[in-house]
Formats: sequence, C-alpha cells, structure tokens
Amino acid sequence: MTIAITNEPRALPADGAALARRLRGIRRKGQTTALVLIAPLFVFLLAIFVVPIGMLLTRSVDNSEVQQTLPATAAALAAWDGEQAPDEPLFSAFASDLKGASKEDIAEIAKRLNYYETGMRSMLLKTARTIRNAEPPYSKAFVDIDPQWGTPRYWRILKQAMPALTDFYLLAALDLSRDETGAITQVSPDNAVHVEVLIRTFVVSISVTITCLLLGYPLAALIARSQGAVANTLLILVLLPFWTSLLVRTSAWVVLLQSRGVVNSALAWLGLIDPAQPLDLIYNRIGVLIAMTHILLPFMVLPIYSVMKSIPPVYLRAASSLGAPPASAFWRVYLPMSMPGVSAGALLVFILALGYYITPALVGGPRDQMVSYFIAYYSNQVTNWGMAAALSAILLVAVLILYAVYNRLVGIDRLRIG
Repeated sequence: MTIAITNEPRALPADGAALARRLRGIRRKGQTTALVLIAPLFVFLLAIFVVPIGMLLTRSVDNSEVQQTLPATAAALAAWDGEQAPDEPLFSAFASDLKGASKEDIAEIAKRLNYYETGMRSMLLKTARTIRNAEPPYSKAFVDIDPQWGTPRYWRILKQAMPALTDFYLLAALDLSRDETGAITQVSPDNAVHVEVLIRTFVVSISVTITCLLLGYPLAALIARSQGAVANTLLILVLLPFWTSLLVRTSAWVVLLQSRGVVNSALAWLGLIDPAQPLDLIYNRIGVLIAMTHILLPFMVLPIYSVMKSIPPVYLRAASSLGAPPASAFWRVYLPMSMPGVSAGALLVFILALGYYITPALVGGPRDQMVSYFIAYYSNQVTNWGMAAALSAILLVAVLILYAVYNRLVGIDRLRIG
C-alpha cells in the first residue's frame, strides 16, 4: 500500500473557519483594549517628556531669530562676498531693519551676536539707538558710530549669525568655534571649559559606579543569603533612603563632613586626627564621591540582589562537591551568573550619576561641578538656551553611545533590574 504525503494545507470545515475568524476577532479586540489602556500613559509621556525634550534639543541648532529680525540685512549679506567693504545698499538694509525692530528684539539679537565676539552687544545697542534718528545715506552715520562698520569685520559677524540653523552652540560645547574663513578651530585656553567639564563628569560618574559596585555587591550577596527577619531588615535599610528627600540627604552630608562636623569630631575624639587640623572632607571631590555613593548605592544593590536571589544554592554545592574551592566556585559559577544584575546596576548608577546636579552643587567645590550644573547655569542665570541645549544634546549622545556599547558587549536582553 502506498501512502501519498503532500504539503498542501487541508481545508478547514465550515465550523473550523468560523472558529478561526472568531479567534482573530478576539485577538484584535484584545489588542485594541490594550492600546486603549496604554493610550493615556503614551499621551502623557509624549506631552510631558518627549515633546519638551525634543523642543529643547532643537534649540542647540536653532538660530532663526536673527534672520527673522533682520530680513533685509540677511538678503543683502547673502549677496555680499565678505571681502569687499560694505556698500550703501547694505547699510540701508541694516538701518531699515534696526528702525523696524522692537527694542526687545534688538536686545535679543545683540545678546546672540555677543556670543560670537565679546563687545558686540553694547556696540549693536549703541548703533540701534543712534541709527533710529539718522537719514540716508547711512554709511557715514554707521562709520561715525564706529569706524569698524566701514570694514568687513562687523559684517562678517552678522553674516556668520544669519543662517537659520547653526552649529555654533554644539561646537562651543566642545570648545570649538569657526574662524572668519569658516574653518573649525580650538577656542583659546582661557575659554576652553566645556571639554574639561565633560571629562570631569565621566570621571566622577565612573568613580561613583565603581565604588557603589564594591560596596553593593557584598551587601546584595549578604541580603540574598539571609533568611527571614534578617533579610527583611537589611532590605528595609537599603530602601530607607528612598523615604527621605534627596535634598535632605545631601544636606545631612554637609553636617556630617564639615570641619567641625560629626565625622571630624568623632575622629578627633578617638585620637586619630588633630582637632586643630580636621580632615578636608567637603566642598571637594571627596565629599562629592561620598554623598553620591550613598545616594546611588540602592540603585546598585537592588538589581544585583534580584539576580542573586534567583540563583539556586545547589549550583555552589555542586561546584564544591566536584572539588572546586570556595574562591573558584565564586569566580567561575556565582559571579558569572550574577553578572546580569551587576551590569544592570552599573548602567543604572552611571546614567543617573551623569545627570546629578544637587549633590555636587551642595557638597562640591567650584572645580567639582558637573555638566548638569552648567546646563542649569545657562538656563537660569544667563538665559543661553542654545548652550544649555547643546550640552544636553552632547550628554544624551554620550548616553546613547554607552547604551550601544553595552548592547554590543553584554546585550541589552541580559539586563535585569527586577
């Protein structure tokens, strides 16, 4: 007897086809219900998180205000070669724009031009006040205000600031700038601060991450191996700092670490230091590392603990029964199995440390401030949104690069936080 085998699908009976349609309908209904349930959260994140951050990041390349305030000047400068002395039509276009612009717009343009060359703000404000009462031809009036208006110098600065999109802020965030020819060059050493701040931010974040790992790994192992009330008590002590405000915890370290604080007083009472020469533990890098480690330590302990708790003890007993000493069993069995928690905790602590602001501002010195301090400075004090956005963009790119490297070396699918 011969049995024929074919790959053709068998037709479903009428009741089977109806059942399949019904299952597809139930599946679509479930998917629609899930989308409806997550829609409020999605809209909330989009409106409160994604859109504001996107608008901020666009400020790092936005330069449209200059062109919008000085449209005639922008058109005249587009036809100017940048080498010859300016002619009367260029003076007339600039004078027309200055007369038609409001004082607030001129003040904003003057502030932006001052980023390109110090002193341009006062010069432009003076020029705008004087030129409002001038009559054509305007070239003589401009030259009487400042002879440099008769040379290409100021006009080159205006032309450099005219494009609606600019890389000025991104370059400045990396201590770079464009010269008169448009080539990218290093800024003067006196003005080169941002690269040093970025390096300092990464050094502090890496130092805090390593310290949290050295302290958090044995603590997580102790909690995972404890039982009953002991494990619960240790876990509560780890979670206890979350019940206190970040500002309060940081301020407490100011009290503890100051020259006549609790730490120095205790060390002096024990005879370990001279009371007249207390340890310098605050307003420096040491204070920043101590306070940030204390605040971020739970974010290292909890991911490692969650992974260690899922490791069956039988694996270590099996390694011991096969002749492995405790140290070898730990390095070759326990540590590799706990690495997903270690990598998750290290990534979480490092990313959180990159954006820290309050703690370095309160317990650190002037040379211990991180990128977040300068973002707040440009946003709140000098109102330079372009530089604040550029530093934010660089920090975001650094985090994305770190994520890509982590995914390449470890694999994001191995990341376990809970």
